[in-house]
Amino acid sequence: MSRLYQVREFAELAGVTVRALHHYDRLGLLRPGRTDAGYRMYGIRDLERLEQVVALKFLGIPLKQIKLLLDQDVRELSEVLKSQRRALEEKRRWLDLAIGAIRDAERETDAVALKKIIEVIEMQEKADLMKRYYSEEAQATMSERREQWTPELQAQTTKAWTELFQDVEEAMGAGEDPASEKVQALAARWKKLVEGFTGGDAEVGAGLKKAWGDRENWPESVKQQSSLFAKPAVWEFMQRAMRGQA
Repeated sequence: MSRLYQVREFAELAGVTVRALHHYDRLGLLRPGRTDAGYRMYGIRDLERLEQVVALKFLGIPLKQIKLLLDQDVRELSEVLKSQRRALEEKRRWLDLAIGAIRDAERETDAVALKKIIEVIEMQEKADLMKRYYSEEAQATMSERREQWTPELQAQTTKAWTELFQDVEEAMGAGEDPASEKVQALAARWKKLVEGFTGGDAEVGAGLKKAWGDRENWPESVKQQSSLFAKPAVWEFMQRAMRGQA
């Protein structure tokens, strides 16, 4: 167990390339001892450290971050692993949805089945974008609730928002006052739909507000998906009406 290995021997033992070991050395991830002649020599502690590096790298954690994690308190590593687990669980969920949609398309091979595949892809694209606007706490909350957020529920929610926007535009066209009973009923529907997404969580609500405030910087494909709801006049009108919902 106390034996030392030269770089090629150690590379074979660990199942990595010599080039990778040199790279890890340059980054300070793995610092083997050296002989008087300057040759690298690796021991069992280096193997244990390398196993940690390889495992964290497999999970998608950048090498520079791995070095910081392994050199710091174990509690920091625990939090990063927890975050990475959530990300992998979310990725697995999207894969399961995509596989299910493809399986349906294999059986039915019609436009409806193929449309479902597109819907899953669009949902994932939008979900990936939205991550930049939410805090880690909000993302954790949303990840827990996302298990129930199916394409069917997404379609129902989109339908509800579409109908609400149409009703709001009709009220605006009829000259309704934002404080009127009719518009206040629309504001209540609006608030309920928002809470259906945020679950009443303040962090999620803040992320949602931040995301829509930055809509101009969204990719064109995501802008197109939400174009029906990007109507400044409606948002301004409902903001006035929502003051009566406070």
